[in-house]
Amino acid sequence: MTAMSGVFPAPAKLNLFLHVVGRRPDGYHLLQTAFRFIDYGDELSIAVRADGDIRRTTPLQGVPAELDLTVRAARALQRETGCSQGADIGIVKRLPMGGGLGGGSSDAATTLIALNRLWRTRLSRDRLQQLALGLGADVPVFVFGRNAFAEGVGERLQALLLPPAWYLVLVPELAVSTAEIFSAAELTRNTNAITIAAFSVGRGHNDLEEVVCRRYPQVARHLEWLHRYGDARMTGSGACVFCAFGSEEQARRALQELPADMRGFVARGLERHPLWSEDD
Repeated sequence: MTAMSGVFPAPAKLNLFLHVVGRRPDGYHLLQTAFRFIDYGDELSIAVRADGDIRRTTPLQGVPAELDLTVRAARALQRETGCSQGADIGIVKRLPMGGGLGGGSSDAATTLIALNRLWRTRLSRDRLQQLALGLGADVPVFVFGRNAFAEGVGERLQALLLPPAWYLVLVPELAVSTAEIFSAAELTRNTNAITIAAFSVGRGHNDLEEVVCRRYPQVARHLEWLHRYGDARMTGSGACVFCAFGSEEQARRALQELPADMRGFVARGLERHPLWSEDD
């Protein structure tokens, strides 16, 4: 590994709750949510190129390179800074598409953070977050780098201190379209806003869960199985569901009891994004 290349983590996120509290005139939904990072995710290998080209070096089924969020993130940083350098970007993909774990968003944020360092473009974290918002509503929190209480379309972020936890995350074998769920006529769009204090004493749910479970019975089945261990919830717009445990041992014991036709993984809740630095 040289100063001009590296391997960078792109962790998953969980939405500990997700309320739809309104809608803007432009159609974007106004949300409240709590983001938590976990120690499971994708991995990006990035090497600087001198010729200015941005190339994705690993194929991703169903996602042309031009539409890949990592490629778009790199080009956005080039445009913003006038950087003449390029990059080869490889992805070890562990996070499912359409799973609600933020895989593509996390990959994009890691690309911004890593290339800002490798290219020495030195944009502030705030400016990187503004670039991130142009790529998607979930991208800014990964640049922000701390567990967060989020409002607006997901761009207004306050750092959250969360207790240690382990999570069992179940991964149904399907992809849920975020656009489909947010455009559903039956989606609740007027949930009352809550405070961080209310969230911290256990208030909150996922407004998208009922819509997804009605349309995707497999998600409902996974959620029903996981409820035996506590307050199981769906993350994002699905399809993944999760439950918190007090210890790794408890979470792994539950994983061992998983029916043969279900799959999942155990992950530890993080305090910060692994690439977070006070220098950014």
